[in-house]
Order: sequence, then C-alpha cells, then structure tokens
Amino acid sequence: MPPSHVSFPESAHDLASWTPADWQAIITGEAASSAQWMLHSARLGHADAQTVLGQWLLNGHGLDRDPVGALAWFLKAAAQGHPMGINMAGRCYENGWGANADFVAAANWYRQAAAKGLDAGMYNYANLLATGQGVKQNPAEALQWYRKAADQGHAKSMTKIGFFYEDGRVVAQDSAAAFTWFEGGARGGDFRGQYNYASMLAARGQMDEALVWLRKVPLTATPGYKRLVGEQLLQSPHPAFQAVGQQMLLALSSAVAPSQATPACAAKTRAEAPATPVRPLTAP
Repeated sequence: MPPSHVSFPESAHDLASWTPADWQAIITGEAASSAQWMLHSARLGHADAQTVLGQWLLNGHGLDRDPVGALAWFLKAAAQGHPMGINMAGRCYENGWGANADFVAAANWYRQAAAKGLDAGMYNYANLLATGQGVKQNPAEALQWYRKAADQGHAKSMTKIGFFYEDGRVVAQDSAAAFTWFEGGARGGDFRGQYNYASMLAARGQMDEALVWLRKVPLTATPGYKRLVGEQLLQSPHPAFQAVGQQMLLALSSAVAPSQATPACAAKTRAEAPATPVRPLTAP
C-alpha cells in the first residue's frame, strides 16, 4: 500500500501539494490499493492522475483492463491540455484501444502533443509523417520532429535519425553520422539503437564492444523484435553472436510473465513494429 504519510486527497487542492516522492510512493505501491488512490484522484479532476489511471486501465494494473475507460480518462486529461494525456489519446486511436483505429485522429492528437513540446508526441507524429498514415507522407518534416525530440534526449528519435543518414533519405548518405546517431540511441536505452550500433561496431571489427551492446537488446526489446534479431544472429558466422541469438529465442520459448505496468507519465513511446528489416550482423 502507499505509505501512511501520503494523505488521501479530499480535493483537487490537496493534490496540488503532493510532492514527486508522494506520487512515486503511490505509483510503486501495492497495485490494487494504488489504483484506488489514483482513481479517486482522477475523479477529483487531476490531469496527472487521469493519465496514469488511463495507462493502468490499459495494462490491467490494479484494475481490470478497460481500454474504453482508459481512453475516456486520457480524453479528460487532454481536455485540460495535459501533454501526455493528449499523446496517449493518440496512441489509443492509432492502435484501436477503446475505439476504432483512426490514424487521422491519432495524427491530430500527436500533432497537439508535439506542439506542446512533448518528445513522445514529436516522435509519434514523426512516425506517421514518415509513413504517411493519417497525414500526407512528408519524410523531411518527420526528420525535423525527430530532431526536436532528439534534442530533448529522446533515444528512439536518435535511432530514427540514424536510419535517415544510413539510407540517405532527406539528407545525404553519411555512415559516420548514422554511427553517431545509433550510438546516441543505444546509450539512451533504445533497443533498436543498440542493435544497429552493435552491427556497425561489428562491421568495424570491434567485436567485443558489439557483443556488449547486443546483450543489452533483449533487456527492453519487444518479443517480435527479439525474434527477428535472434533469428538473424543465428545466421551469423560468429559463434558468440549465434549464442546471443540462441539465448533470445530460448527466452521467448519459455513461459513469459506478465509485464509490469508502466505509468503513463513515464511511458514515453509506443512499442511499434521494426521500421526497417533487421540487418545482418557481420564483421570484416
């Protein structure tokens, strides 16, 4: 349960005095009790609580899963101008959570979140601009938004920029720049950045360092990405790379425990399918 020193709020005014430590204590507390606290706070009209509650309803954290209810709470937070609530409304419409999938609506919400300076909104809006889903395809504008998000330290956006330089899309092809951006994504914790950085390290003959980054990939990668990478690594001529691939695939074949709920305020990005095929990982 949340610690006793965190007073149960009686009004929205009470919530204004909560400290980050108070919020953290509730978010990391026993799921069912914390969910009731968050539900009460959301009903008092607190936008942060509404956004966290929406994420918990998506995940089934302390409450039954309820995508329709989650979207309703995100929309309440969005109506108050809450950037992450706006972004999460976009995620719901993009992925068909609690409503029919609607890329036009998703793009509209992401555009608003991006305009408010939210790096996740910038990234998600850029993804739709890059693919032409819900908006006219515009890779150049997508790159601009990825750069704005990367300026805030958004690791997934750094990886995306790396692909632009690697492919010579919008910008001139530049392997050195791609390497730098993939490194930024990798060090920021993006599993795609970690894999692509490892791939480029291996191509340079830096095998030991490549292995260090390859072993980080399964710590945060989606199951689908781990499967693709694992199968790719099995084709490598290098036994150490093959071993990493085997470990990934074996872990996938084992029983997978339910994932921990992630508060919406910390869940910056969606888990999307790989933007490009997983490259072969070789060495000179």
